[in-house]
Amino acid sequence: MVKNLQINNSGKLEFDKRIINSIVGYLKNELEFTINDVSVNFISSVEITLLNVKYLKHNNSTDIITFNYSGNNHNLDGEIFISVEDCRNNAVQFGVKFQEELLRLIIHGFLHLLGYNDENRSDKKKMFELQEYLLNNCKFAL
Repeated sequence: MVKNLQINNSGKLEFDKRIINSIVGYLKNELEFTINDVSVNFISSVEITLLNVKYLKHNNSTDIITFNYSGNNHNLDGEIFISVEDCRNNAVQFGVKFQEELLRLIIHGFLHLLGYNDENRSDKKKMFELQEYLLNNCKFAL
């Protein structure tokens, strides 16, 4: 188990926490970071919409929202919120398994905590390439 990692499920997500722990352990080794306190929260699209409105001023659902509380990109303190419904919709839209898309979003969230962003085309391309590289190399958990 990864120290200082909490996994919270407010919905009916059936997913093995050991797989999430192994993915996060892989990311820690590959990207060389430590965890002070990180929560990965699986929530509904209604819940993520409320977060999106309150904190980001966007009035819509989204697949993931990440908050970095420390501002530190190597000793992580933050929260990752993943909408299970949006994840399912993404999986159907992109023709991938739900579990693969869920792992992609977990990786995406950790990359945000590490300071990567996807706000412009160049940064988005860089982040996407690293995300897919990491996903392809951690499929041992699927």
